[in-house]
Amino acid sequence: MDRQELAGRIDHTVLGPETTPKDVDRVVRETVDHGMNVCIPPCYVATTAEQAPPTLTIATVIGFPHGQDSPEIKREAGASAWKSGADELDVVINIGRLKAGDTEAVTDEIAEIVAAVPIPVKVIIETALLTDAEKRRACQAAVAADAAMVKTSTGFVDAEPAGATVADVELMAAYLPVKASGGIGDYETAMAMIEAGADRIGASSGVDVLAGAPE
Repeated sequence: MDRQELAGRIDHTVLGPETTPKDVDRVVRETVDHGMNVCIPPCYVATTAEQAPPTLTIATVIGFPHGQDSPEIKREAGASAWKSGADELDVVINIGRLKAGDTEAVTDEIAEIVAAVPIPVKVIIETALLTDAEKRRACQAAVAADAAMVKTSTGFVDAEPAGATVADVELMAAYLPVKASGGIGDYETAMAMIEAGADRIGASSGVDVLAGAPE
């Protein structure tokens, strides 16, 4: 896969709790220069949408990073982000409800967000905290809710491995297109995820990932 094709699959990301407007400006510049997509905190979406080229795909996060907001808050946050200029939403599921066996509540919450916006919703299932059986139930909930993609990780959990793995991507790809995210810092790791079935890569090191790709 050459650099240009890979760039279109990368969501270049800055989501840490100390993210400043300057951080977002830097990541957006890198994204535009290299032909990637960008994933930024919702508080910066409106300004970015006003200032960035209209061809830039802007993703943002909802319920991030723990997924514990009420369904109503997540729905309204998703709608607000879309109205502010977001092109895609990355939504963290309620992990506790999933682990408690309340898959219906997880499905309903995702479905409410999907119904509230006309843009793709990616469902972050936080694989590091789930058993394989729970990962399958999370993916089934995303399918039932008509989500566009499932995403492995936030990258903000204290677990090992905290990010994407080949095994998790393979499991999830049986249900929906996959965004592999967390711990992807070079071209080789990104390609391993794509070869396992990932359609999208989430990485704060998007420029480094592309640096290893052939022209």
